[in-house]
Amino acid sequence: MVTTSPFIIVLDPADLTALTGLANSQRAEHRQVIRARIILAAARGHPNAAIAADLDLHVDTVRKWRKRYAHNGLAGLQDLARSGRPPVFTPIQVAQVKARACTPPADSDVPLARWSATELAVEATTQGMFQSVSPSTISRWLTADAIKPWQHRSWIFPRDPDFANKAGVVLDLYDRRWQGTELGADDYVISADEKSQLQALHRRHPDLAPGPGRTRRVEFEYRRGGTLAYFAAYDVHHAHVIGTIAPKTGIKPFAELVNQVMTTEPYASARRVFWVVDNGSSHNGARSIERMQQAWPTTTLIHLPVHASWLNQVEIYFSILQRKAISTGDFANLDDLAARILAFQQRYNTTASPFDWKYTRGNLNDYLTRLRRHDTTEPTKQAA
Repeated sequence: MVTTSPFIIVLDPADLTALTGLANSQRAEHRQVIRARIILAAARGHPNAAIAADLDLHVDTVRKWRKRYAHNGLAGLQDLARSGRPPVFTPIQVAQVKARACTPPADSDVPLARWSATELAVEATTQGMFQSVSPSTISRWLTADAIKPWQHRSWIFPRDPDFANKAGVVLDLYDRRWQGTELGADDYVISADEKSQLQALHRRHPDLAPGPGRTRRVEFEYRRGGTLAYFAAYDVHHAHVIGTIAPKTGIKPFAELVNQVMTTEPYASARRVFWVVDNGSSHNGARSIERMQQAWPTTTLIHLPVHASWLNQVEIYFSILQRKAISTGDFANLDDLAARILAFQQRYNTTASPFDWKYTRGNLNDYLTRLRRHDTTEPTKQAA
């Protein structure tokens, strides 16, 4: 005798679609898939015993989820909240461990640079916070917390008292503005710098080509073939690079780069050419500004704040050059390296487009505001 369930299942279109998708899912939890199949079979009029036999379940399991769905719909197929095991550690104890993790070990006369979960477990029991606690428990607490005291990153604090104003001028130029006025079509912005100490490394064994199950192999040992410097001027708004090779950095090779740019169109006939540079020895100080203006009256040399090369767009080009043309390279001599650099420059100019630069004065002000929250020295001025 087949017992008829008192819970008749009738699915609306939305529930039918949801349950069908869940029942056929390859990624959903198995228990959710089974529950969906139970309800779909019940909606087709199958009795509980037949559903249980078909899905290899106990009939009480089928009865349970059929009843839950009849009362609560899709929400009834979710697991009920469980109280779980009572906590072993109090919130105060957990907070004590987190506080200790955020305190440098040296402040507690512990000869460590940073805490590990194991060291914190030892410290917590030594200091009487717990009778016993496992490193994995401490690791779980810290991982779930908003502060990750074991992580760090290196940085250089902007110490230039006029950092905001100097950086703001450069960001305005990237946005095609100078002293509050829009740049004209015959105004150009050049980001320039030198990449020094580029080594011509000659590998002691040729590269091995990749094969099935084997990546390309680059010989670790090499012979040094000397170094050179690459001076580059990057047109920020037109993505064009002009560069020169020199034996080393200095005022003279930088002047040669400026001469090459300023005698090339469209810069030779431009109304104004703004040069953005860092504070490297080849182009630093007020004297460098005077030299540029005397030699090329249409130029304006703009210095970034100290330790702000990350605002110099030519550095992005240098990173592309390094990754694509120099790293893991094999160069017989300096001439070989120089030829590679200039060939890459020519290739880059044929396809490049301006960098999608989005860092503005607003971003700069937000950055300086965040710095002031952690700085106990004189507040940094905001950009205008």
